[in-house]
Amino acid sequence: MRLRNIPRAEGVLQAHPIVMKEETTYKGKWKQEFGNNNPIHIEIGMGKGQFLLALADQNPGINYIGIERYSSVLLRAVEKYEEFCGRDGMLGVEPGEMRPLKIDGRLPNIRFVCMDAADIADVFAQDEVAKIYLNFSDPWPKKRHARRRLTSREFLGRYQQIMDDEGVVEFKTDNHDLFQFSLEEVEAAGWKLEAYTWDLHNDEKMNRGNVMTEYEAKFSSMGNSIHKLIATR
Repeated sequence: MRLRNIPRAEGVLQAHPIVMKEETTYKGKWKQEFGNNNPIHIEIGMGKGQFLLALADQNPGINYIGIERYSSVLLRAVEKYEEFCGRDGMLGVEPGEMRPLKIDGRLPNIRFVCMDAADIADVFAQDEVAKIYLNFSDPWPKKRHARRRLTSREFLGRYQQIMDDEGVVEFKTDNHDLFQFSLEEVEAAGWKLEAYTWDLHNDEKMNRGNVMTEYEAKFSSMGNSIHKLIATR
């Protein structure tokens, strides 16, 4: 499905303080940006941000960075952030008139980046990331596009460049073929498959503490089984 372009998205993202600009300059310096030594967890393909906002609220001792390629989608995450934090008036004005915000209050432990996930090693340094979340990623169904899948061995190799020795990747999807592919790629990439399930919501152990994404709620309400895997380096 083609994404609808929102003309004001670029201006809002440029002006908003939790959307990081010139993201490569933060490589190796993300803990300085957050002002603490808390572990860093990132979500690649964060969509509208519901999942990451809930985690940041629940876990103030963890720093979260949401990565989204499309500015029009990231705009929705910024709007959700504003709503979540109870801010008023920031998004209803023209971009050039937006007032700068100090990052404080309810969610000081979250940042957003608009970028292509293929460039992730240019933005994070080795050992800088403790966990990566991949939720309902684009399945890229054609075989010739397999390397673009976020659970391919190529991407797992990129993740290895930025994660610490105990780094964890958690992946959820309702796409059977993509999940089977992902299980095989984890092994091929030399990672360890710690746990997996083809039916998350009926797996008492793996579903404990599960935070649902927008897509997860939608697909499960349609009767689709949710698949999940956890892999470590």
